[in-house]
Amino acid sequence: MHLATGSQNATAPPALSVENVSHSYGPRKALANVTFEIAPSTFTVLLGLNGAGKTTLFSLVTRLFAVQRGHIGIFGCGIDRSPGAALRMLGVVFQPRTLDLDLTVAQNLYYHAALHGIGRSAARQTAEKLLQQVALAHRAGDRVRDLSGGQMRRVEIARALLHRPRLLILDEPTVGLDIKARSDILSHVRALVAGEGVTVLWATHLVDEIADDDDLIVLHRGRMLAHGPVSQVVAGSGEPNVRAAFTRLTEVDAASETT
Repeated sequence: MHLATGSQNATAPPALSVENVSHSYGPRKALANVTFEIAPSTFTVLLGLNGAGKTTLFSLVTRLFAVQRGHIGIFGCGIDRSPGAALRMLGVVFQPRTLDLDLTVAQNLYYHAALHGIGRSAARQTAEKLLQQVALAHRAGDRVRDLSGGQMRRVEIARALLHRPRLLILDEPTVGLDIKARSDILSHVRALVAGEGVTVLWATHLVDEIADDDDLIVLHRGRMLAHGPVSQVVAGSGEPNVRAAFTRLTEVDAASETT
């Protein structure tokens, strides 16, 4: 079952376009002909169980893995043909923690800024602003290892935004966090879309992180089962809510593999 995406402004390139992307690890196929587009300044949830292919897709978008088949573009820039231009518009929060625990919060941000060619003065000003936004300005001089898991995630989000990307992708960013930390991070990222026009692709296996007005992609065993506004995905499944719709879609897909 596949649901079509909504209409987009024909004059503006999609924030992220994934066209017929497939990827295999030896004989195991992790992604099979995945195709979708994400409109600018939207919040899109990539929903899938562990093993669905979410991390593989993110690894391809960020060029950690080479694309074996298909095409990926960021605001019209192909990551194969124009990787520098494409990646400059991309901010990433990976599922594993990637901060240096022995550096301070500020030092982690300054190091990342230097990798993007941002001067020290500009880096300091931007870092201060971003740490204020994530309510961690008072921890700038503290070593990262002294922060909670939720605070580390907020630092990673601030770091991902340092070079002012237009697209922010987050791979299971709330894994291992308590309910309040999860809620705070999700609220902050949603505010980036509403207030600053950042486009967000949020990968998760948690249905309760989905809002009614989100764009939703359902990925299961490397295949895209549905894509569209949440209401459209739910209606197309014939179920009353997102949780039931996801269960229905994945059960139908699993049944199709055995017939």
